[in-house]
Amino acid sequence: MRFRFCGDLDCPDWVLAEISTLAKISSVKLKLICGQVLKDLQGEGIDYEKILKLTSDAKFEHATGLCRSYEEKQSPLQDSLRARSLRLNRLDSVSWRVDHTLSSSELQQVNEPLVHLKFTVRDWDRGGTEAFAMTMSAEKFRVLLAELRQAHAMMKTLS
Repeated sequence: MRFRFCGDLDCPDWVLAEISTLAKISSVKLKLICGQVLKDLQGEGIDYEKILKLTSDAKFEHATGLCRSYEEKQSPLQDSLRARSLRLNRLDSVSWRVDHTLSSSELQQVNEPLVHLKFTVRDWDRGGTEAFAMTMSAEKFRVLLAELRQAHAMMKTLS
């Protein structure tokens, strides 16, 4: 059977399995629970105490076991997920060089310094390092340095 809410595809097995769970809840309570979920999706937050009151008298034998298992392993599970989630590449090293050209065969006076930067970044997913090189004018380097100082100060206030 095809369902519009599934993009006119077959309904996923997990949805079919949960229908028996939803059948244990009255339509009024289900509507109130859905209202809480919709409020949360709109950024208003969810009232977990209200959800608990609405579902406390239902006989969720499997849900109770699942919650108990989660409660027992909550801390190690969170630690494991923190270690594997939202990993950013880490800056391993920065090297730099400034070339200052005073004049050239084509121009009498250039007098323009160029900053060469090389960043070595550790990629957590691939397990190696990668180098990124760039060259910029002294003015652009001053802007970069000011923005890095501003970001560093902001990070200090957050921690």
